[in-house]
Amino acid sequence: MPLVQLADAKTHFQLNGSDNLPVLVFSNSLGTSLEMWDPQLSDFTTHFRVLRYDTRGHGQSEATPGNYSISQLAQDVLRLLDFLELERVCFCGLSMGGATGIYLGAHAPQRFHKLVLCNTSAKFGTEETWNARIQAVRSGGMKAVAANVLERWLTPGFRDSHLAEAQATLAMLETANPQGYLSCCAAVRDADARPYLGNVSVPSLVLTGSYDPVAPPSEAQFLVSRISGSRYVEVAAAHLSNIEARDDFNKQVLDFLLT
Repeated sequence: MPLVQLADAKTHFQLNGSDNLPVLVFSNSLGTSLEMWDPQLSDFTTHFRVLRYDTRGHGQSEATPGNYSISQLAQDVLRLLDFLELERVCFCGLSMGGATGIYLGAHAPQRFHKLVLCNTSAKFGTEETWNARIQAVRSGGMKAVAANVLERWLTPGFRDSHLAEAQATLAMLETANPQGYLSCCAAVRDADARPYLGNVSVPSLVLTGSYDPVAPPSEAQFLVSRISGSRYVEVAAAHLSNIEARDDFNKQVLDFLLT
């Protein structure tokens, strides 16, 4: 898997699929890595060359010091596209990755054919909630928050009936780089897309989970009300809809991207 120096950070990425297919970028959520998109590879590489990358501070990408911002994470995407000489692509991001996609759709629409914004929000929670999580990780490491976060990511029924997937997801969170996680927590805490939602001019699918406590359907409906021409889809899942509702997620996203 390639690791490339882009501006001030090394970025880890992986390309799968035939090089004669159009490119689809997948952007991970807070506390995960590009492996979170494993459930999509088989279905999507039939139609796309899939570009997955670890967001700054996550997976094998470098955790540079200091707090990050959504605009900074978006610039990382554009630098990666430039490095790979990809002029225009499709983009699918979940949660933090979706926030990155919103920013890109408003500030660099010419680089994207279509956007898929999954389980995301124009504004995530309150400053107090994020500061409490940051303090918990600083004091006790990733395990101090992992179990509670997993409860919000996957419904109890899915966790009980899909033990392997739940354990793999928990392990991904527990082994996340604490410094990178904290830096991205600050990015999500400070993100507020409401002033520029109306500037998103890329055809967009807004996908939400019916049982998502992090970015509930009401947040997705708000995005649709502000992003001109966007499409709304709801699947039976909590926050990590691409894992919990894999088949429906894949179908809905592919239907949008291929039409």
